[in-house]
Parts: sequence; structure tokens; C-alpha cells
Amino acid sequence: MHQSISRRSVLKRTAATATAFGLSGLSARAYSQVVGSNEDIHIGVIGFNGRGVSHIDAWKKMKGVRLVALCDADEKVLNKGYDHAMKPASPTTKPSTQPAVAEVSTAATQPEKPIYAIEKYHDLRKLLDNKHLDAISTATPNHWHSLITVWGCQAGKDVYVEKPVSHNVWEGRKSVEAARKYNRIVQTGTQNRSNPAVTEAFKWVHEGNLGKVLIARGLCYKRRGSIGKVEAAPPVPASIDLDLWCGPSPKEAPHRKQFHYDWHWFWATGCGDIGNQGIHEMDKSRWALGKNTLAPRVLSIGGRFGYDDDGQTPNTQFAVHDYGDSLLIFEVRGLALEPGSQKMDNYKGETIGQVIECENGYLSGTVAYDNDGKEIRNFNGKSEEHFEGDHFANFIHAVRSRKVSDLHADILEGHLSSALCHTSNISYRLGQKSDQGEIKDAIKSDKAAMETFERFQAHLAKNEVDITMEKATLGPLLTMDPKTERFIDNAEANALLSRAYRKPFVVPASV
Repeated sequence: MHQSISRRSVLKRTAATATAFGLSGLSARAYSQVVGSNEDIHIGVIGFNGRGVSHIDAWKKMKGVRLVALCDADEKVLNKGYDHAMKPASPTTKPSTQPAVAEVSTAATQPEKPIYAIEKYHDLRKLLDNKHLDAISTATPNHWHSLITVWGCQAGKDVYVEKPVSHNVWEGRKSVEAARKYNRIVQTGTQNRSNPAVTEAFKWVHEGNLGKVLIARGLCYKRRGSIGKVEAAPPVPASIDLDLWCGPSPKEAPHRKQFHYDWHWFWATGCGDIGNQGIHEMDKSRWALGKNTLAPRVLSIGGRFGYDDDGQTPNTQFAVHDYGDSLLIFEVRGLALEPGSQKMDNYKGETIGQVIECENGYLSGTVAYDNDGKEIRNFNGKSEEHFEGDHFANFIHAVRSRKVSDLHADILEGHLSSALCHTSNISYRLGQKSDQGEIKDAIKSDKAAMETFERFQAHLAKNEVDITMEKATLGPLLTMDPKTERFIDNAEANALLSRAYRKPFVVPASV
């Protein structure tokens, strides 16, 4: 069963054009003209109540790019984004280091980039049917990311998709398959992949300067307050098309006070902070380990502590991904250092970041230390002489070159890192509230996991949470076949690798 709008409308219409010109594998506009170094790239943005504003700003300022379409299911957000987009872009203070972008400028001496006509859409399917679009970028809620990517690829568009690239493991893999089948350039919005200091630091670690990498720790210590409680689902704002907003998820009025943003803390639409802010640190941790598969074993422990609200996802959590020769340990803390404080905990100097522990020292952020805590080297990225600009510019560079290898964060990288967040949550969701003894018994053979749990308890105790009374959830240790990306002999866990999609918003099994 194929619910894709692109196969029914876009490809049906463009196939005849392709035949006429003897072309295949090109975007709708490119059937008549291949985008080259002297051609502006036409792009549309889908979803911009938060991070998407940065997409609008990037494209409207970037030389060689025309922002020509905007889409949001909330009319109020759409109009606000449109008004913002139509304001003249301020001249960039720093010229792009991306030569492919700089070459196409027709207004290099002008203080402002010209404003182009921008079409507004409520329904992204109609935007994808726009034959003049070469590419799309999206910052919708998580539950839409993979379907937009698949549909975009099928419609002949290149795609910049925000993190996480998926709401579940299965659909993330479908995004990769769609990108490859339709020869599309698909960038993941993990901006640290375009950070030259991080690149320089990880390269140095991979060269063995600190010995073997033993543990990569991702940290998301970010204050998250209560979202409150409601007796019943509040009325949906009149400006929102609920059918389009819900898309692949069940169509129901959200049971929360704040419609926007707080979708992060509900399983139907979000992934908790491990898949929100945490995906950045998860991606860097996997990158540092040099692992290009999911972990064969995963276990997660956590809970929603410190307040009673409508949120479903944990605000305090850690997950252990065991690769056999190394560990990836991820920690989420949404409570402050202590009640009434605005400060957060840190681990070896990091609050939101990564600590890479090796045989002969560790990397905290982009600073290397020996095992005694003495600083060895501070990386600034200056050695990365051939780095191709920021993350948005890197996407445009690859769109022009048509080389997936030019991307800093190809969709495959995004899929693997997003999937590690999802498998963490699957263990948690299948868990049971357990006492301290049960938890310690489950992780007693893993020294690093035990140390992490001790700090987990101490953090909660500082916030006046006694887990002997308010028990944490202990997830089962799940084993996975990294090749098939399915759990071994666990139907319950495998059921959470995908979801029941709501027609017609279905990620197709065959892209």
C-alpha cells in the first residue's frame, strides 16, 4: 500500500517531462534545467515555530539560494513566519567560506539580498507538488520528520531535516532508503558535524593520542520545568489544522496546557530530551566511538521526578549502549543542581556535551586532559583548513556537487544516532519501577553503569527525591542484531521499532 503523494501526483506528472528531455533522477525543476554553479537553488521551509526560524534566516541570507515557499499547519505561525521572511535580510558580517555558494552571487556588492516571491502553504503535500522547488528543509515536530523526508525524496527534492530524523527506528531506515533510491542529498540537522573544533578534536582522538576510546558519555543536563496538569484536553487553537499537525500520529487534541513545544514530552509525537537536545550529544558520542551500527545491547533507567505533570517522557534518565569493546553512556537531567537553583550539574566540566574517556586521558568538549585532569590540548578548529562552511552552507554545497560524501551529516549518520535515542527509550518504556537493590543487581557487572547510577541517585537526592520511596524505572537489557536493526527474540520491543500510521500519512514499507 503506497500513500505517498509524490508517486501519485508529482512523479506521474514529471515522468512525461522526463521522457521528453531524456532525463531521470533529477528534481522537478531540473527536468528542464540542471541546477549548476550559476543557478539559484529554490528552497521551501516546512514547520518553523521554533528551530525553523533559523532555516528561514539561513536561506534568505544565503547567496545562490532563493526562499520561495513556506508551509505550516498553524496559520498563525505561517503568517508570522511569512512576515519574518519578507523582511529584508541584513548583510552577512562574515563572508561564506563556501566557494560554490559565493560563485553564484549576482548581488555581491549590494547591502541586502533581494526579496523573492514566497508562496504560503498549509498542506506540505501541495508544497511538494511545486515543480519549481529544488529542495526543502523542515523543523516540524519529530513525528513528521521521516515521512517528510521520504515524500520529499520521492518528489525529487533534496532535504535538510532537523534532528532527530525519525520518531522510530524503522522509519529512519526508510528515510535512508528513499535518499539512496532517488539519489537525493539529505542532510541531518546535527550542526556539530560542521563544527571544525569538534572535528579537529575527534580526529586527534581517533589518531590514538589518548589511547583506546573506552567510554563515550553524552550529557544533556538541561533544566526542564513542569508542564502542568489539565483535567481534560484543552480546545485546539483555531489557527491549527489538527489533521495536518498530527499527520502520522493519532488524531487527538493534546492533553496539555501548551500546544506547541511540549509535544516533546509525549510518546506519540516526541522522544523526550534524549531525542531533543540529547540527539546532538548522542551523535557526537557515537562519532567519537567510530561506530556505524546500533549497539548490540542497550539498557535504560530513569523516571519523571520532582513534579507531577502531564508529561510522559523521563526528565531523569541514563542509557547504556554496549558495543562489546566500548560503551556509549547517555545521561539526561532535567532538574537543577538543587531546589531553587538555576545551575545544573556537570560531569568533568560538561553540562550539555560529551566526555570521551580513553586509556590515557579524556576529552571534555573540545579540551583534552590526562588522567590526572591536567590540560593537554584545547582545540579551536584552525587546522581544519578545507572545512566547507556552516551546516546550512554545507548542504547547499552538496546539493550542487551531487556528492553524498560532501555532506557533513548524511541521513545515514542521522538515522543511526537518532535510533540510539529510540532504542534507549524502548528499554525505558518496557521497564518496571524497581527498588535500589533490583537496579544494582541488574547492573552490578558493569562498573561504569554502577558509577552512573550512583551519581543518578545523588543528583535526585539533592533535589529531595528519595528513590527508595519514589522508585526509578529499570528497563530490560535488550539485545539487537545491528544488521537487521531488530531486537532478538523480543516481540514487545520489536513492536516499538515502528508505529501504527494514520492514513494517508503512512511511511511506506517500499519507498
